Amino acid sequence: MNIVGYGGGTNSTAMLIGLYHRGIPVDLILFSDTGGEQPHTYEFLPIMSKWLSEHGMPEITKVEYTDKNGDRLTLENECLRSGTLPAIAYGYKKCSLKHKVGPQDKFCNHHQPCLDVWAKGERVTKFIGFDAGEEHRRDHAIVYDIVDKKYRKEYPLIDWGWYREDCIIAIEQEGLPLPGKSSCFFCPSMKRHEIRTLYHQHREFYNRAIAIENAALPNLITVRGLGRDWSWQDFVEADKNQTAMCWMFPEHDMPCGCYDGD
Repeated sequence: MNIVGYGGGTNSTAMLIGLYHRGIPVDLILFSDTGGEQPHTYEFLPIMSKWLSEHGMPEITKVEYTDKNGDRLTLENECLRSGTLPAIAYGYKKCSLKHKVGPQDKFCNHHQPCLDVWAKGERVTKFIGFDAGEEHRRDHAIVYDIVDKKYRKEYPLIDWGWYREDCIIAIEQEGLPLPGKSSCFFCPSMKRHEIRTLYHQHREFYNRAIAIENAALPNLITVRGLGRDWSWQDFVEADKNQTAMCWMFPEHDMPCGCYDGD
């Protein structure tokens, strides 16, 4: 039983392409919808779904986080209700574990083919889309992978020696548009140029991100906003006034667990 946790970004898209051309079977493709994905991700999903159908691969199965009553709870609404920022803003990756990994695990726990594998004492194979430039992410996960009794993790892109550039080439050779970076539109790991693009091209989404930031503001102690050391709103205002010096708005090189390639 082989499953792919599809993020909708460059890496996992290239991985699916590579698996197809190598004749490696894929039985299930899961996409965790946080309700706050980037606009380009939602636009790319039907394009990728069409490619998968044309190549005889499984359709993308969307999963989402639900509360104890079975009602959907998006990450955006969770932040607004609790008056907090996504966990990555505080240096944790709980948001991706809860809203990305959790729903996929819950689905598999009720998916009969997975149950059949586990009933035999075997493990389900899960393909992870870390590219060859991200071996450190795989190395960090190995400690947890070894003791995982349900899943056997494999990292095809690393095994194939595919770096980000190779992933891009593989996608382009299929005639597909590049999917863009996979992340929430209010992810604290977004770079300054991405925030700028969100403001100018997707103002509605930018305003929703600022609503999260403002709702959390009274409760912030160790961070100042979605930029951690600074607020997105302050950055955009300074940027419009051409006073946004880089040293004033430093970027942090800490991709969230949802990171799936630029």
